[in-house]
Amino acid sequence: MEKQVVDDLREVFQSGRSRPLQYRKQQLRALLRLITERQADIEQALKQDLNRNTYNTSLFELISIENDIKLAESDIADWAAPQPVKKNLNSALDDAYIKPEPLGVVLIIGTWNYPWAMILQPLVGAIAAGNAAVVKPSELSEHSARLMKELLPLYLDKEMYQVVTGGVPETQELLKQRFDHIFYTGSSMVGKLVMEAAARHLTPVTLELGGKSPCYIDKNCDIAVACRRITWGKFANCGQTCIAPDYILCEPSIQDRIVEEIQKTLLEFYQKDPKSSPDYCRIINTRHFDRILALMNECTVALGGESDHSQCYIAPTVLRDVLPHFKIMQEEIFGPLLPIVTVNGLSEAINFINTREKPLALYVFSSNKTVIKRMLTETTSGGVTVNDVLMHYTLDTLPFGGVGNSGMGRYHGRHTFNQLSHHRACLIKSFAMESLNDARYPPLTAARLHKANCAAIGDASLKQHIPLPTLLFFKVFSLKNHFKSI
Repeated sequence: MEKQVVDDLREVFQSGRSRPLQYRKQQLRALLRLITERQADIEQALKQDLNRNTYNTSLFELISIENDIKLAESDIADWAAPQPVKKNLNSALDDAYIKPEPLGVVLIIGTWNYPWAMILQPLVGAIAAGNAAVVKPSELSEHSARLMKELLPLYLDKEMYQVVTGGVPETQELLKQRFDHIFYTGSSMVGKLVMEAAARHLTPVTLELGGKSPCYIDKNCDIAVACRRITWGKFANCGQTCIAPDYILCEPSIQDRIVEEIQKTLLEFYQKDPKSSPDYCRIINTRHFDRILALMNECTVALGGESDHSQCYIAPTVLRDVLPHFKIMQEEIFGPLLPIVTVNGLSEAINFINTREKPLALYVFSSNKTVIKRMLTETTSGGVTVNDVLMHYTLDTLPFGGVGNSGMGRYHGRHTFNQLSHHRACLIKSFAMESLNDARYPPLTAARLHKANCAAIGDASLKQHIPLPTLLFFKVFSLKNHFKSI
């Protein structure tokens, strides 16, 4: 079945249906209608999958999808336009540019924590770039997957965009097919399997993975504001966010203050009983519930710690005096547990970060410019936000993606379009001025070789070999082309 789906999409793509920009805009507008007209259905599905309320669904998924669609529709002509490049003397009479072209059939494998955004945001870029696409939502967010399977064919061209549902067997079967790009969001472990499968067809991949995103709190900062922002970013979606702060690094002298400020913020955000708060989500299933609880075994609970297996509920939990060898520090938490690891100053914090896998995100809170500069200069991560969390994700002009174990490739806004396009190098030459090509034709001599090298790099010494009228013609022609491209 999966092979037939891909073969059918490839046949329609090769017909050229998606090459006109007007077609792509029509599909983008249809996707926007899906989001706006069926918002209540999407909200209901997410309530069933994650106990997420209407406001959080809009804030964390729908608004970003809508913004991406509107941006792509308004800017697609600029994105898809040929991009002139700088020329040398040898190509002064030619047209040279980079032309973005569709790749072909793209596979988008989404994840369950943000099941709509993690599918539809890459799909926006795939549509804008002129690709056909197969989307595979996660089976764990089953209500969202089922609804997506139902809705997408009602709004988008079903001969160009297909939804395949199911579990591991269906995903494995899809990965046996030849795609022109695979866009995967999920764990590093599965990301390696996706990359291995893609390698059989030499298919390029975008891997949006995760990891343990550190959060360093400097003693020289507004600790109350820092903890308020960290508490929001960590416990939103019940901690099931790939760029949530995974753990806090701080000096021992401010650990108690951090716990105190997080406690105040939790009371403000979720009242005395987070379990009854409409803003607090649930763990996706019992398997992840059990995994997260097991991570607390060695730890000292400073705040929270309560759980209810029947509801997949784990309270917002802060763990103090966590040691680096604890189990909770060996894997991405992906849940509402926030360990605090104490370090003796900035240098030790930097070393702690650098001796581990490169994270998807890094956060530093400080009022000291030197601290911020050192953290930015001496560490690396997919992205970084200073004095806040998550917010670099919301700016579509910034590329979002990982590095090393946290992923490869980037997306959001124009970056998604570029990631899912082939940037074709184009050089259009004329038949004029053939005598200038003598320098590269046999029989070759030292003088000819020197002339060819000068032409290639635009060396001024070549001027002595070219008549003045020819040089003036080059100059006028170059200026003419320059003004045409403005």
